[in-house]
Amino acid sequence: MNLFSTNSKADNSADLILPEANQPTEPKTTPKEENTFMELVRFSIIALLIVVPIRMFIAQPFIVSGASMQETFQSGEYLIVDQVTYYFEKPARGDVVIFRYPKDPSKYFIKRIIGIPGDTITIEDSVVTIVNDDHPTGLVLNEPYVKTMRSAISLEETLGPREYFVMGDNRDESSDSRFWGVLTEDRIIGRALLRLLPPRQASFLPGAVDETIMGLPLGDQ
Repeated sequence: MNLFSTNSKADNSADLILPEANQPTEPKTTPKEENTFMELVRFSIIALLIVVPIRMFIAQPFIVSGASMQETFQSGEYLIVDQVTYYFEKPARGDVVIFRYPKDPSKYFIKRIIGIPGDTITIEDSVVTIVNDDHPTGLVLNEPYVKTMRSAISLEETLGPREYFVMGDNRDESSDSRFWGVLTEDRIIGRALLRLLPPRQASFLPGAVDETIMGLPLGDQ
């Protein structure tokens, strides 16, 4: 028998057919898999378009680290910071703000605003006094959030436009404007809006105080 038959039908029926196991394999993608992949890509793009602007311009999370704001805030607490309000109104005395550390803008600090533009701040024997147009005779701050403050420093600072004086609630453990100077408005990221963790401490505007109860004019005491 001629194993190399020239029969055209035989030749055509056996033309370059290889066993399935020896054939090169190509990944098979079903329409369902394609749809799932495209949906995932679409969802990721939409999420980025929503999340990135929110993180950059509206609100972003921060975790408290350190003891400078105790007892108001504890290390490890999870905060959402409002980055919008200060586009429409100025930071106020008593606000808890997050800002870029003036000496190293890669670091973020959390402190409380004590002095605002136009104030002259005097610290003497642990007493904080504010003099401004509204209180020309002086305003001694009532600060219920401060537990202790050693008589370790005396200073006087007059704040210009867009300048703020900030201090931690835990005065004896805080690096703040007493040591590195005033905070300019452009460094402020926003104010503490929400405390989410731990759940038992969850709150809106955590640490907020009413500016009207922070002190009395010296002549009224």
